[in-house]
Amino acid sequence: MKSTLRQVARLIALLVLSVLALQLYFLARVALMAVVDPQSTTFQRSEAWRLLTEQHQVPWSQEWQPYDHIADALKRAVIASEDASFTEHSGVEWDAVEKAWEKNQRAEARADRINDRLEQRPPKAHGAPARRAEPKIIGGSTITQQLAKNLFLGSERSLPRKAQEFVITFMLEGLLSKQRILEIYLNNVEWGEGVFGAQAAARHYFRVDAARLAPMQAARLAVMLPAPKRFEKRPGSPYVVGRAGTVVARMGAVELP
Repeated sequence: MKSTLRQVARLIALLVLSVLALQLYFLARVALMAVVDPQSTTFQRSEAWRLLTEQHQVPWSQEWQPYDHIADALKRAVIASEDASFTEHSGVEWDAVEKAWEKNQRAEARADRINDRLEQRPPKAHGAPARRAEPKIIGGSTITQQLAKNLFLGSERSLPRKAQEFVITFMLEGLLSKQRILEIYLNNVEWGEGVFGAQAAARHYFRVDAARLAPMQAARLAVMLPAPKRFEKRPGSPYVVGRAGTVVARMGAVELP
């Protein structure tokens, strides 16, 4: 019995040490970002692998631009669209997280009810089975949380992964300035299939450098961020243009770091 307890204690100790070592690794990586630009993110590497396996090539566009070489219009637009309190919060907007969680719970419950009704219907003699309903999941993540996820984590949804995202978020906020966080975010965020960062997006969609983006152009790029692969098919759609107009109206009130 004592031998078993000792083995369990050793396993727990090893687990704790492994978790601590992982946190120290993340901490060291974040601290290094204060002076060294990250060359790639976990999300980018997974996208590169996906493109390679699916298309047998990696069409890629990305070019790092210093903070001062990115138009203030784009910085204001992204903050206005994605995280209006970016300069004020400490990394996490708890009210937004709670509201997103409640909406996602309701969406999942609705999808479950629809799928239960589909399963109760008699199957058709011919034809494909009815398509299952998928809940529309929304996020309540700040810019810093999005950066934490893209830099180090995968896209799976689980409580341990979310907890790790919070830890890395607080590391980013504690070790880097808001300006540096925004600089890294704007240079690495996805703006389409193989299009990463402000410079690549500005060149791809408007044929200008990131420093020369006009307010409406910047707002249209900001509107694309939640679903860039969907919006890149119609970057001038009525929804994108209409939503961009709302973002432009909010940009004047945005405080830049």
